[in-house]
Amino acid sequence: MISVEEARARILEGFAAAPAETVPLAAGWNRVLARPVLARLTQPPADVSAMDGYAVRAADAVAGAVLRVTGAAPAGHPFAGAVGPGEAVRIFTGGFVPAGADAILLQEDAEARDGEVRVTETVRPGRWIRPRGLDFRAAEEVLPAGRRLTARDIGLAAASNHAWLQVHRRPRIGILATGDEIALPGDPIPPGGIVSSNAHALAALVTSGGGEPLVLPIAPDDADTIRETARAARGCDLLVTTGGASVGEHDLVQSALGPEGFALDFWKIAMRPGKPLIWGRLGEVPLLGLPGNPVSALVCAVVFLLPALARMQGLPGAGPRSVPALAGADLAENDRRADHLRATLERRADGALVATPAARQDSSMLATLARADALILRAPFAPAAPAGTSVEVIPLAELGV
Repeated sequence: MISVEEARARILEGFAAAPAETVPLAAGWNRVLARPVLARLTQPPADVSAMDGYAVRAADAVAGAVLRVTGAAPAGHPFAGAVGPGEAVRIFTGGFVPAGADAILLQEDAEARDGEVRVTETVRPGRWIRPRGLDFRAAEEVLPAGRRLTARDIGLAAASNHAWLQVHRRPRIGILATGDEIALPGDPIPPGGIVSSNAHALAALVTSGGGEPLVLPIAPDDADTIRETARAARGCDLLVTTGGASVGEHDLVQSALGPEGFALDFWKIAMRPGKPLIWGRLGEVPLLGLPGNPVSALVCAVVFLLPALARMQGLPGAGPRSVPALAGADLAENDRRADHLRATLERRADGALVATPAARQDSSMLATLARADALILRAPFAPAAPAGTSVEVIPLAELGV
């Protein structure tokens, strides 16, 4: 068995960033920029008012002074003239500051009457003015390449006058569930059978991670059917199989795909859950064979599939982020496999994050994973640890799990 870290490193070696494509701005959310976004204009394009009030010369706007109002400058309608001595221009938030003015007199600090305004609060130079280019300037890089775009980023790209973005193509991920015992949700369940959950959970995870899932038909434990179904993944960036990864006589993925040109890189990882994991290539298509147990499949997807998806989108593809927490229960001594314990998280009144592992960690118990907030990481041969011990946990919600 190889370590989790070595397995992830070898998997990531098999991927590079997908080519760039152009998408409309509205389709850019959660995509990864292949090219930096440079501002096409300066924002704001001129000095603008940050508040409603009057554009004035600070030297004139002292408490008790009376100024003559010569015009107005609402947003989108600049005042054509200039502010001279003893003058003021009515202005609104976002309005261009007229020439000659160097401050904004707030409307609540003024008394307007008969075309004049009396200053009730002395104004300082530059007060309530947003200078030209405060946010960004033309040709400035506002978003770097390699950034996964948030809603905030989309707004910034729009403000910098971009209607289209250059992003990495979404990775296409084929998902093939195998096994005589599984049936699609809603279909008749065969004797001794179960409902297939892995393909649907993995498809959701792939979508969350920025990829495009292609869910293939379920392949029964028949070598010819597995080969025929796997052929549909040609053109995908990765084929993910579930089930058939162990050593039983019905675990056929490796043997069935051998005649199709499957080349094994490694098999079996020192982790729990998820020891029987296959990594290799099916011709030109990388293949990641996940275990059939639902929890094992999803934990392995968090540890290996999500980083591979990130790498294909131009991101580094590091392992999932972990944060410190305190164990909410005693932890038993660990064996030679890295453990990933399903746990709930709670923030104590003192701010400490407490991770309490589920009492049962069976890899078939999907409900336990659905109720979990995190995975507690336990290194190989970690000694027994009492409740309150510092541990590292992988938060699951931010991963879309």
